[in-house]
Amino acid sequence: MPQFLLALRDDPSQFAELSPAEMQAVIERYTAWGERLGARHVGGNKLADEAPAAVMRGGASGAVVTDGPYGETKEVLSGYFLIEADDLAHAVELCRDHPHLDGGSVEIRQIDTLSDCAAEPGAAPRAETAR
Repeated sequence: MPQFLLALRDDPSQFAELSPAEMQAVIERYTAWGERLGARHVGGNKLADEAPAAVMRGGASGAVVTDGPYGETKEVLSGYFLIEADDLAHAVELCRDHPHLDGGSVEIRQIDTLSDCAAEPGAAPRAETAR
């Protein structure tokens, strides 16, 4: 069954004023959402807000590393879920009541397992077809 990454984006400052009880209620909503999915909920984590991070980009003279993961907006990648769904339409339907939609966005991306590339060590990968 296909797997989908749900990339959670939000402005972390929206949580700064929440009391511990309010934050616990938010956490409980996320937990309940994952439990409703049952076996379709494969995994997920919150990403650390205050931990150092970096963004790497390739360049002509090698990799360029900058502080990050900050884009040109206040919205950052704050966590992810990994789910199983029949197809993208099904993944969208499973996410219609995702608690993150209250103050952020959920980007849904299908996982490409690259099974052809990893099947045999040393084997040349199959040429990609146009999508």
